[in-house]
Amino acid sequence: QVQLVESGGGLVQPGGSLRLSCAASGRTFSSYAMGWFRQAPGKEREFVAAINRGGGSTEYADSVKGRFTISRDNAKSTVYLQVNSLKPEDTAVYYCAAAQGFGRWSVRTSHSEYDYWGQGTQVTVSS
Repeated sequence: QVQLVESGGGLVQPGGSLRLSCAASGRTFSSYAMGWFRQAPGKEREFVAAINRGGGSTEYADSVKGRFTISRDNAKSTVYLQVNSLKPEDTAVYYCAAAQGFGRWSVRTSHSEYDYWGQGTQVTVSS
């Protein structure tokens, strides 16, 4: 089992940047594929970005391609989401998630494939 704790959210102006972090407990972080999802008020949770166990393969939602970057540091048991050029429509609670049981190069984009979730961190983009 793994516990996930997100941080780094906040209020930012349009065009600004943030770096979200997700720290995982346990000694088997490298065995999990990781992902970031977000949920805006009144909307369903949506996929944002995902990364494989080793960090060499990534996937992004079309809406964030070129603006967001997912990365991980297995030595620190942490996954990051660098969010740049933020837009008001990026406002949401951002969740990190861990998926177990997948191959080393597997990247998972469906929330139903994830086993563990953090509590979320709020990102608000407003002038």
